[in-house]
Amino acid sequence: MILVIIFWGLIFLLFHSYVLFPVFLAVLSRNRENNTLVYQNPGELPSLSVLMSVYNEKKVIREKIHSILNTSYPLQKIQILIGSDHSTDGTDEILKELQREEPLLQLYFMDERRGKGSVINYLFRKAEGNILILTDANVILQRNTLYELVKHFKNPDIGLADSYMLNTGIKKDGISYQEMAYISREIRIKNREGRIWGCMMGPSGGCYAVRRELYSPIPETILVDDFYINMLVLEKGYRSVNELRARVYEDVSNDLSEEFRRKVRIAAGNFQNLVRFRKLLWPVTRGCGFCFFSHKLIRWTGPLILIFLLITNLLIFQRHPVYQITLLIQAILLAIPIIDQFLRKIQIHIVILRFVTHFYAMNLALLAGFFKNLKGIRTNVWQPTRRYQ
Repeated sequence: MILVIIFWGLIFLLFHSYVLFPVFLAVLSRNRENNTLVYQNPGELPSLSVLMSVYNEKKVIREKIHSILNTSYPLQKIQILIGSDHSTDGTDEILKELQREEPLLQLYFMDERRGKGSVINYLFRKAEGNILILTDANVILQRNTLYELVKHFKNPDIGLADSYMLNTGIKKDGISYQEMAYISREIRIKNREGRIWGCMMGPSGGCYAVRRELYSPIPETILVDDFYINMLVLEKGYRSVNELRARVYEDVSNDLSEEFRRKVRIAAGNFQNLVRFRKLLWPVTRGCGFCFFSHKLIRWTGPLILIFLLITNLLIFQRHPVYQITLLIQAILLAIPIIDQFLRKIQIHIVILRFVTHFYAMNLALLAGFFKNLKGIRTNVWQPTRRYQ
């Protein structure tokens, strides 16, 4: 009987995180507006400091900087700080050329790899703006993106505002379509968390704004700095929201092995943050704890749930035909990634099969990240994901 209870309890956890929780948010967020206390007069807008750590970004850095300079936000209120993390592909030369065209750019060149978090900490010490914009080199802004982010800070309760990430470079032969669908779903969930409780569970990371006084230096070993900063904001009693009008564009990864490597790093960082902010899980009946548990904790422990679900199913499958059916379903689902890989080699791409492959690959990455975190993390220096594949 205990095994049966455990089996159905594990199914309920997965069903809650992937189905019930998103549906609950969709229902609860109906007719709920995002923050309405916003800046409308350009003269009231606060000063900004754009912080950007770059490493070997010659393919995108020119377009990125032009997208910042082309903003509708008053340029006299913007400080642009760029730190090159010992780039070796010609990024530094492009930056110097752009600085000659636009003296607004403040450039800093690291003499050795330091990692994104360390570079951002360095730039923070140079920042003068009231609001910090943290953005990645491969994320392109729309003309109104900065305003749509910063307008929320008229509300003194809001500490962080995130953008709406739109993906480009979608292809059929890899996992870019599945990644796009996953990211789009995540943004909708985060937007609703922010609208209902003001406790969005982490920005997308590509471009978000945070109050300068709420920023704390990122520890050298922290791998997922955006989630770390977001949870610090919530820990200090401020709200974090997502703004769908603050649109940005990013080329999504199409290669499964590259994305798997990135997800392992993120997973290891997730477990770092889980330990650091574990107190925010309680009470689980409050908005922050409920979202943290439903949206993050269950997902992050998903691989362990799937493993124990299979084990308990094997132990009880003879008790009732229902458990034989559930075991058969699990066996089929586990076989799909192998079938999909075979079909991919002969240029057959079936979308629904690729979604199953993507799901199991990302859970395997979570498991690998869990063990990576257990071994200990000594540095946040990492090799960026190859895009434009």
